[in-house]
Amino acid sequence: MSLLRKKTIEQSIADTDEPEYQLKKRLTAVDLTVFGIGVIIGAGIFTLTGRAAKSYAGPGIALSFVLAAVCCALAALCYAEFSSTVPVSGSAYTFSYFTLGEIFAWIIGWDLLLELMLGASVVAQGWSTYAALFLEQIGLGWPESIGPDSSVNVLAMLLVLVLATLATVGIKESLRVNLALVAVKLFVVLFVIVAGLFYIKGENLSPFIPPSAPSESGDVTITTPLFQALFGFTPSTFGVMGIISGASLVFFAFIGFDVVATTAEEAKNPQRDLPRGIIGSLAICTVLYVLVCIVITGMINYTDINDEAALAEAFRSVGRPGFATLISAGAVAGLTTVVLTLMIGAARVVFAMSRDHLMPRQIGKTHPKWGTPYRLTIGIGLLVALVAGVTPIGKLEEMVNIGTLAAFTMVSIAVPLLRRRRPDIQRSFRVPWNPVIPILSALICVYLMLNLSLETWLRFAIWMALGFVIYFVYGYRKSRVGHEERTGESTRA
Repeated sequence: MSLLRKKTIEQSIADTDEPEYQLKKRLTAVDLTVFGIGVIIGAGIFTLTGRAAKSYAGPGIALSFVLAAVCCALAALCYAEFSSTVPVSGSAYTFSYFTLGEIFAWIIGWDLLLELMLGASVVAQGWSTYAALFLEQIGLGWPESIGPDSSVNVLAMLLVLVLATLATVGIKESLRVNLALVAVKLFVVLFVIVAGLFYIKGENLSPFIPPSAPSESGDVTITTPLFQALFGFTPSTFGVMGIISGASLVFFAFIGFDVVATTAEEAKNPQRDLPRGIIGSLAICTVLYVLVCIVITGMINYTDINDEAALAEAFRSVGRPGFATLISAGAVAGLTTVVLTLMIGAARVVFAMSRDHLMPRQIGKTHPKWGTPYRLTIGIGLLVALVAGVTPIGKLEEMVNIGTLAAFTMVSIAVPLLRRRRPDIQRSFRVPWNPVIPILSALICVYLMLNLSLETWLRFAIWMALGFVIYFVYGYRKSRVGHEERTGESTRA
């Protein structure tokens, strides 16, 4: 039996009709676009913009967002072709299974778990900071002993548990709440852009790209980007390398569009609606990100930015504390939708893996009434709550980024491979200029990965080693495709 054994497209589609693993098809193009916006707009604007501008790129952080968006746009085209052609849960995991083989599918599935579950934990902690600030501003407050800076962040845990319950009850019900919260945070983001324009000072935007400066230590350390360490560059911040390093960090802000692909099986008209949802949500959010970057670095010099709550503190610095309260409320709404969407995406990835028996198959069964993988959703919610509540996550946003970039690279490579192997499949959406765009997408993703720190690569290696142990101990032996290959018996109806 081969590690590169493949699941056919026909098998993948047939699996969606199995009663015990059947998801309800209830999502429209609007639902999918809102779903994407719900997760994209959040961490990037409310938690990463200030930190990346202050530490890496200055006002040039706007260019970092553009670079990250270009990378995502190329990958988004590849996702749109796959998800509309084979509308099955699992996103990049499923796509890799029938193009690259089982071992690559496992790697991507394991990467996606890292991206989505750790991402939800990171954002839940960011949410708790803004929520505590908002409660303080309206006179209620929250006990410091169980707040964001305590050893047990009860506020973050409560958020995750409430959202896990909502996601368990139903995908459509989750998206109704998501729609309301997305409307709130879009209003706040547009308010920030319009109101902030009146406080922009030209001198704060000059120089737009601050000159390159050596890092504090000047030596290669565990926080040095891998690319600089490999090729002997002097570790530095700002300048062109600072913009690229900033792009590698703020890439975290764009992870939402690939989560849309995890809901492919629940779309009413996936061939039409998935490309619209994926590309539409990415385009809308990119424009808003760039405008917010220009506003925030124009209002306050990048060296004075508060990297914990940049938007709220920027307005407070110009004498508008009331605006800061409104922004905190928008951040609470915005980050809520991010956590909700990431947990739904994580559940759908593990659902696909359990249906293939690479994970225990019993955990993936759907609820007869709610039509959701309820056991998985509850389990993931508990795990995310635990990590968010007791783990000092710190800079682990980069761990989310490296898992995402690895998935993007695999999907990009898979597009031209599937075109060659299965030219007979009807594709309602096709990546233009194949194979140039998929190859360019893969190269940019790899380059951004190389600009992540040595520390991130070390942690990623440990995570992948753990994944390989689980695969060879359990997944390889239990694999549904492997069983059919070994016995010649189909386990499908």
